[in-house]
Amino acid sequence: MIKNLLLTAVAVFAFVQVQAQDGPPANWFNLDKEMDGVYGVSTEKAYEKLLKGKESKTVVVAIIDSGVDAKHEDLKDVMWVNADEIPNNGKDDDNNGYIDDIHGWNFIGGKDGTNVGPDSYEVTRVYNKYKYKYENADPDKLTKSQLKEYDLYLKTKKEVEDKLASAQKNIDRFKEREVTLLAGLDAVKMAAGDAELTDEMLDSLIATGDANYVTGANIAKGLKAEVSSIDEMKAIVKDQLGGAFEYYGNQIAYAYNTEYDTRKIIGDNYADQYEKYYGNNDVQGPDALHGTHVAGIVGATRDNGVGMNGVADNVRIMSVRTVPDGDERDKDVANAIIYAVDNGAQVINMSFGKGYSWKEEVVEKAIKYAEKNDVLLVHAAGNSSQDNDTTDNFPNDMYTKKCLFWKKQKNFKNWIEVGALNWKEGEESVAPFSNYGIKNVDIFAPGMAIYAPVPDDEYMNLQGTSMASPVVAGVAALVRSYYPSLTAQQVKEIIMQSSDKRMIKVKKPGTDEIVDFSKLSVSGGQINAYKALELASRTKGKKKIKTNKA
Repeated sequence: MIKNLLLTAVAVFAFVQVQAQDGPPANWFNLDKEMDGVYGVSTEKAYEKLLKGKESKTVVVAIIDSGVDAKHEDLKDVMWVNADEIPNNGKDDDNNGYIDDIHGWNFIGGKDGTNVGPDSYEVTRVYNKYKYKYENADPDKLTKSQLKEYDLYLKTKKEVEDKLASAQKNIDRFKEREVTLLAGLDAVKMAAGDAELTDEMLDSLIATGDANYVTGANIAKGLKAEVSSIDEMKAIVKDQLGGAFEYYGNQIAYAYNTEYDTRKIIGDNYADQYEKYYGNNDVQGPDALHGTHVAGIVGATRDNGVGMNGVADNVRIMSVRTVPDGDERDKDVANAIIYAVDNGAQVINMSFGKGYSWKEEVVEKAIKYAEKNDVLLVHAAGNSSQDNDTTDNFPNDMYTKKCLFWKKQKNFKNWIEVGALNWKEGEESVAPFSNYGIKNVDIFAPGMAIYAPVPDDEYMNLQGTSMASPVVAGVAALVRSYYPSLTAQQVKEIIMQSSDKRMIKVKKPGTDEIVDFSKLSVSGGQINAYKALELASRTKGKKKIKTNKA
């Protein structure tokens, strides 16, 4: 692949493709420091030293995400199948309220089979929610509770308007840059004629000091080893800048567009946040890259001679499509959790998040439902280099317990919040984009240069806390598979207690400040599958073993 020599918009993406030749071994996140020389989570060591010949039970892992390619060569044999549902007969055979839900369900699709692709951000929806109410309000006449809403209206209004202005400014800037780059290449093309583009020729053009020659010749010097003609170079420039135009164009058209409403596609009653039965059975959707990658990290078929090895060896992947190209909605997240619990999931991975919540309590009730039913939730901490102790990130494990005369902030015991690690060591051990928090991020896991499946039997390196979370979900599934009498809370405690307490100094994400790694999370450590399984073997389970629906 041609390297990005033009430095366009790579940094704006939440997760990006990483050049394989610039990184660690493809399976690094499963490797062991002592055995393999790279600081993974020691999964392969656990299989070799602890699990050979040991019996396990199948564990269902729900992937609440953008969708999963259920036909992928590395996932087709591990997809959850609803045995009580007859495929494609248009009937709800198991009477669970969802028709033909063979591999899961899609809460962001319409009954006619259509799907939500792009969607708005939650900040846009919150702003739109209060705009009609407070656009012309006199703050001096508002009650205390109304003033709280009014402040939120002003905050979201400013954010939306600032983001729209910034997106348009960036589009204009990249358009100017495109004109400059293409003009430079045209100038070189005219000057070169039919002559070969040698370094000597290009250096001579640069030496003239003419702005067009300097621009075009520098681009040509960088690309001529990859392509042979100026026209091909112009195509590369347009392609690379096209990513920026698409990204900022989508911000204007969808993310911060107060007039864009995807619920018309779904056809639900959005005012009813507890409505459950809507959507369709398309668990892949229009863009399943993210969800397929996440699913592969958890449980891609091990040792089958293709692709890569997932963390867990005896899982079934349930796809619950909930996350659009934009912010997920609380109603859909709550229903996805409930669906996963009701259909046998023991671990749920949630690689998504946002800065605002529409109706936080509907998600809290779903989390409590999962907690009551002994289901472990694993959630990505986010990619904003922020302290989650001081900045909102939804959903999260906090809720308010209220009594008659008091209220207290509590944390769910079936929730693990995950930050991302780099494959590099020393000060760069923590991924520079990862969120952190000594109170609200539980543990760290590999999240950079993670090689895993993407749709159409392809594979790709991606990075983000989105990739770190399924590493933890995979380890949790592995523990639950080999030690099925352990409760969700016990599995969390085991993962936290057995984590590698690496006594190192690292760069605080987003800064050059050097801090103790132990100060960035509750556990102060990195997940380790080998140590977790060792501790699990010494821990007495608190529940009877039940047969899963798989």
